[in-house]
Amino acid sequence: MHLFEMTWPQVEALPKSTPVVIPVAALEQHGRHMPLFTDSLLLGEVVRRVSETMKDRVLFVPLTWIGNSHHHIDFPGTISASPRLYLDLLADLMENMIFHGFQRIILLNGHGGNIVPAQQATFEIRQKHRTRKDLLLLSTTYWTLGGQPKTVDPSIKQDKMGHACEFETSMILKIAPHLVGDLKKVEEVPFGNSFEPAHRAWITKDRTAPGHIGDPRHATAEKGETIFKVFSADVVTLLERVIAWDGKSWEG
Repeated sequence: MHLFEMTWPQVEALPKSTPVVIPVAALEQHGRHMPLFTDSLLLGEVVRRVSETMKDRVLFVPLTWIGNSHHHIDFPGTISASPRLYLDLLADLMENMIFHGFQRIILLNGHGGNIVPAQQATFEIRQKHRTRKDLLLLSTTYWTLGGQPKTVDPSIKQDKMGHACEFETSMILKIAPHLVGDLKKVEEVPFGNSFEPAHRAWITKDRTAPGHIGDPRHATAEKGETIFKVFSADVVTLLERVIAWDGKSWEG
């Protein structure tokens, strides 16, 4: 079910245990070969596939395209909400659905810079509603749910998500190949290892001059289909767990 297609009486009539998915992504630079709207296009396709599988069992809110992308702001075209503003936006999106009575709310993310704000927003809202035992608030990113595209297609070189990389470029080649530039002009930008396992604060230009991280030259539309299938199946599995939750316990 898609919220933008519904009337308010239809929403009111839904069981309040219906999972509500709030997709959040970004509009930011993706190197010289990929469109600014990459994250939103990719998450939108994941949502499309998942919603077809879940049918009338899950309510999908329209995708929020602005994200926390200040680390990319040096590259023209990037549009970003500052971290605190973005965190408050996510909190309000959840609060709206809580006010309407819904009990199971999932922030489904498609941009790395949104991960920490999404976790913090769900944490803060849970504290606000700390007496509620029936409230399930989750934040997740579609490529972090356990699926390994490389195990399905060994021709995939990368084993994790980068930025405008083999994964993302393959996925755009699958759904919008006309938006991908000449990959022959692209060179690899290694992921690197900077003080891991500690987390280093960074801006994108600390890591890459062209804007991408990884090696997009290995991308193909066929790989993109595999990657979409793996990650979409992961989201479906998570939502099945949300539906099966007993409404009160810690286990899920």
